[in-house]
Amino acid sequence: MQAGFDSPFGRLVLTEEAGAITRLRWGEEAAGAGSPLLAEAGAQLAAYFAGRLTRFDLPLALGDGFRGRFLQALCDIPFGETRRYGELAGVLGVSAQAIGQACGANPIPVIVPCHRVLGAAGLGGFSAPGGVETKVALLRLEGAAGLLI
Repeated sequence: MQAGFDSPFGRLVLTEEAGAITRLRWGEEAAGAGSPLLAEAGAQLAAYFAGRLTRFDLPLALGDGFRGRFLQALCDIPFGETRRYGELAGVLGVSAQAIGQACGANPIPVIVPCHRVLGAAGLGGFSAPGGVETKVALLRLEGAAGLLI
């Protein structure tokens, strides 16, 4: 099932499978009638973008193995805080490059906050439309932009 939602960064499409959020895509149209879970996810996204939500409370399909551990580590980064690729690499026992690649492959951005992960010497990348500018805007929304200076 899918449902689309408008955000300050354009259209977002959420996908649900087996009672869990599996994907968030930027700038696409939804193909589906939605569901109660997708409606709740949309309400939580709206609250987040309005500055009223600091932690999502949704069932997420994070996966197994490294992918699941990595995505859970992202979810564990508190609102308004950031981590460096190297910090997560040390915790998960992989290279910083692997962390960067895994951030770029995050299937549920914003809800699974890959925007909170920074490079050793700067922002690092961001795969959403608008790229790094969108990442900075999300960090500003969370009050973490001061960490970028």
